[in-house]
Amino acid sequence: MPATSANLGPGFDSLALALSWHDEVDAWVCPAGLSIEITGEGAGLTEAGEDHLMVRAMRAAFDVIGGQPPGIGLRCVNRIPHGRGLGSSAAAIVAGILAARALAADGLGQLPDDAVFRLAADLEGHPDNVAACLAGGLTVAWTAAGGPRLVRLEPLPWIRPVVCVAPSPVRTDVARGLLPDVVPHRDAAANAGRSALLVAALCCPGGDDPPQTPPDHGGTARPPVPPLGFHSADHGQRGGPLGPVAQRGLQRLLLLRRRDRHRHPPVRPTPN
Repeated sequence: MPATSANLGPGFDSLALALSWHDEVDAWVCPAGLSIEITGEGAGLTEAGEDHLMVRAMRAAFDVIGGQPPGIGLRCVNRIPHGRGLGSSAAAIVAGILAARALAADGLGQLPDDAVFRLAADLEGHPDNVAACLAGGLTVAWTAAGGPRLVRLEPLPWIRPVVCVAPSPVRTDVARGLLPDVVPHRDAAANAGRSALLVAALCCPGGDDPPQTPPDHGGTARPPVPPLGFHSADHGQRGGPLGPVAQRGLQRLLLLRRRDRHRHPPVRPTPN
C-alpha cells in the first residue's frame, strides 16, 4: 500500500498524490483467534488486537461481504511514518479491505472497487488519501449525493515529489483542529484558482514548474503553531534548491522538482 500526500497545496480534502513509499501486508484466514506480526513503524501496536485499524477495516469489509472468518492472521512490514500526514491510516484501511475481499469467497463480486472506495472513505472520514492509495497517481476526490467519487490523473513523468518528514508525530485530528471554520470569500476564490492551476501544472505537458501554492488553507487564517523549520521551506517562487513548495504543515513538507535537476544535499530540520 502506498503512502499518500493529501490536502495537496490548495486542494484541501480533494487533491492527493500517491508516493513510492509502501507498506507490505500478508493476510490469511486462521482456524481461530487473531495473530498480528508488525515490523517497522507501529511495531508497538502488535497487541492492539481487534482495535488495530487494519483488523477493524477487515471486519467492516467482511460484514459487507457477509460473514466473518474463524480467525485472522496478519504480517505487516510498515515503512510509512505514522503521524506525519503521509496516509498511514489510509494505507491500513485500504489494505484491510482489499485483504478481506481477497480472502472471502466471491469477495470481488460482493465488494467491487467503487464499494471499496466508499467503505474506505467512510472508515477514514474523508476521501482524499484513500482515493490516491487505491488509484495511484494524482487523484481528485469529492463527495456527491451518492457518496464519494474520484478521478485519477497521470502526473507528468519528470515531476518528482520530495517529502521532508517532521521529527515528531502530530495526530491528524489535532492538525485539522487548528484550521479555521470560515475563510474570507477572497481567499476561497483564490484557493479555487490555485487548485486548478496546480492540476494543470502537474498534468499538462509544455507548462513550467508546478506553481508555488499558498502555504495555508484559507490564506489569511494561519494556525498559531510553530513552523517545522526545514531549511528550504521558504525559498522563492521558483522553488529554491529543491522545487516549489506544494504543501507544508505540522507533519511534513512536500516539494516538487524536475527529474533532470542537479542533485542537492538532503533537507534536514533546523535545530529547535
